[in-house]
Amino acid sequence: MTYSEREPDENQTISDVFILVGFSYLTRLQILLFLVFLVIYLVTLVGNLLIILLIKLNPSLHTPMYFFLLNLSFLEICYTSSVVPQLLAHLLVEQKTLSIAGCAAQMYIFTIMGLTECCLLAAMAYDRYIAICNPLHYRTIMSGQVCAQLVGASWTIGILVEAAQTTWIFSLPFCGSNRIHHFFCDIPPVIKMACTDTSKNQIVVLALSVLFILSPFLLIILSYICIISTILKLPSAEGRRKAFSTCSSHLMVVTLFYGTALFTYLRPKSISTPEGDQMISLMYTVITPVLNPIIYTLRNKEVKGAFRKIIGKSISSHNQIN
Repeated sequence: MTYSEREPDENQTISDVFILVGFSYLTRLQILLFLVFLVIYLVTLVGNLLIILLIKLNPSLHTPMYFFLLNLSFLEICYTSSVVPQLLAHLLVEQKTLSIAGCAAQMYIFTIMGLTECCLLAAMAYDRYIAICNPLHYRTIMSGQVCAQLVGASWTIGILVEAAQTTWIFSLPFCGSNRIHHFFCDIPPVIKMACTDTSKNQIVVLALSVLFILSPFLLIILSYICIISTILKLPSAEGRRKAFSTCSSHLMVVTLFYGTALFTYLRPKSISTPEGDQMISLMYTVITPVLNPIIYTLRNKEVKGAFRKIIGKSISSHNQIN
């Protein structure tokens, strides 16, 4: 490839562009990867947009749980759209370049959406905790105002924390080779491009990961300990099954999202490789966003019922017109 011969001097400052090496080593599979990722991306967009429309159009779904799900679907669209279109474009071209400003913009969007989703998943766990452990006061506690405040707090934390962190990262001088061995501008590979001591930055990244990624995860675990304890105390097996079915979809999404995120940002550097990092990143940037709407539609009777109702109305309207 034309850019592979460029090896800047170790002290040469990078001031224009980065080269995202990505999947360049899979030369013969570029077109196949493009088609696979394009299909997954389109399914992600359609699936999450469908959930948003179903919730908006069905008054029966205007409840706290579906209010959070609507926001989660919107987040997933923004989250995956910050990475996948640029990945698709780079699979079709030889010069896989991205300006430093473009790299910063991608990191801003991706990290803000990622941290906001962490907090939103914790808010959804709290909603399920109140619904199952304190059902008589559910409507009072989870009022529309409280739900809006929880979503607003999630966005506020995501924007403030990640905007500050990304701004700090891109205030560092970058030098040496301008090739990033990744398919998007994630925090760890970009920090490696800095030609200054980044130990403080890495400590800050770890601290933020523990505080704002691990803390919501611990709140989710605590909520589900209480939820499972309450469910096990229910007298009938049918009651236990129904109670667990209301939170099983959320639990699956949390497992997928946090499983890959925690493994990526908290694992020892000694066991990481560029190829392995990319495979893991594909899980939470491409695979998880497409699985979320599938999980919520296939495992949720209310969503499936609302979908059938919309289809039924559309067919009825079409027949009346004809």
